[in-house]
Amino acid sequence: MWKFIKRVVLIGLLAHIIFIFSGKYFNPPFTITQLGGLMEYGKLERNYISYEEMGTQIKKAVLASEDQLFFQHNGFDIKAIEKAFKDNEKGKKLKGGSTISQQTAKNIFLWQGRTWTRKGLETIYTFIIEKLWGKEVILERYLNSIEMGQGVFGVEAASHYYFNKSAKNLTKSEAAWIAAVLPNPKKYDPKNPTPYLRKKHKWIMKQMNHISIP
Repeated sequence: MWKFIKRVVLIGLLAHIIFIFSGKYFNPPFTITQLGGLMEYGKLERNYISYEEMGTQIKKAVLASEDQLFFQHNGFDIKAIEKAFKDNEKGKKLKGGSTISQQTAKNIFLWQGRTWTRKGLETIYTFIIEKLWGKEVILERYLNSIEMGQGVFGVEAASHYYFNKSAKNLTKSEAAWIAAVLPNPKKYDPKNPTPYLRKKHKWIMKQMNHISIP
């Protein structure tokens, strides 16, 4: 019995290692979050595309909105984490201070939620993909897998859903509208923006002027 259990654990571990390594070359066939979206909304709109096919505007918009130091940090923005910790201690709105690398690790390998177990695993996976995948691959995986609407995942699907065009053809303003729904795409909709979303869109537009893509 124990031999069987050990064998199953070993096979599972090897399969997981292969999955992590394959992530450098392939987008995930599915994620837990995508399955959750399918179950909740009865649809799964996504269309994986290459890094080059995404164009520049959506990359700048998402970086401006979510992680402006993405190409400078090693996967963790210490200042953002410290600020989030202090804000949480003061009773302000709960924030995680997560980088795009951390969000990618969570979206592809883990589940949503704020448990210490998930956060610990997220840290491990973030370290691994930073070393193994590199920045460009991480950003591509993130932009292909991130939830950007109710049952809508990835920048290409979001571009067609909101503006009926491919991501590479998005204008600066359109890209900023898509990025503005992050990190709460189930709540906000560029087609019917709230005053808060309009304000965030304007802010992202300004921040995009300071973002450069290596």
